[in-house]
Amino acid sequence: MIHGKRVAVVMPAYNAEATLRETYSEVDSTFVDDVILVDDASSDHTVRIAKELGLETIVHPKNQGYGANQKTCYQAALNHGADVVIMLHPDYQYTPKLLVAMASMVATGTYDAVLGSRILTEGALKGGMPLYKYIANRALTLFQNSLMSKKLSEYHTGYRAFSREILEALPLNENSNDFLFDNQMLAQIAYFGFSIGEISCPTKYFKEASSINFQRSVIYGLGVVYTSVLYRLNKWKIVKSPIFDAAGRRLTLHP
Repeated sequence: MIHGKRVAVVMPAYNAEATLRETYSEVDSTFVDDVILVDDASSDHTVRIAKELGLETIVHPKNQGYGANQKTCYQAALNHGADVVIMLHPDYQYTPKLLVAMASMVATGTYDAVLGSRILTEGALKGGMPLYKYIANRALTLFQNSLMSKKLSEYHTGYRAFSREILEALPLNENSNDFLFDNQMLAQIAYFGFSIGEISCPTKYFKEASSINFQRSVIYGLGVVYTSVLYRLNKWKIVKSPIFDAAGRRLTLHP
């Protein structure tokens, strides 16, 4: 626990056998109450390693996608009574050493959500982010900040901490089961008036680190543009989208 709040780290995993041990070795168990790994039908030994490490492990029998994996992660964390939930990719691209800082920012009520930003310093390019991804990241972020009236340094990091209130309030089950889930969730957080903070985060790009290819990056980018436009149209009450509907489908919790 931290500041009296129960903390859960969730790991959406897919073929992470090469990096899972190293990632988990840097998780500070003195304040993390639960570490939950959700495996999205990996074809390697991710599940076996997770169980050897003593992690609570949930397995999707069929691959459902990155967004669907996160939905399962957050459902499981809430069912465990978590007050603060941090998503940490098990591919060791983001350092677990920032978990304490990110959890503290949420646990103290400073922010409802905290993002580990690769852009606040020179971490992205120094860490090996491909130049085309860096340029796309900056362009999409500028576009989103304009439409959503925000000043975030980036919307596309996979390192995120959330309050329980966010996860209970948002209609997350209306979101994509694929990579666009990340961006839709941030748009929802902004739409429903929750606060978002950022912390500088170094990153690493290497062979074992997960990354989407160029074609899927383009599809994702188009989805980001669509989500941002949809956000503004909903704010103007021109359209009403399920992802911005307070009565939309929320996570299914179990006692």
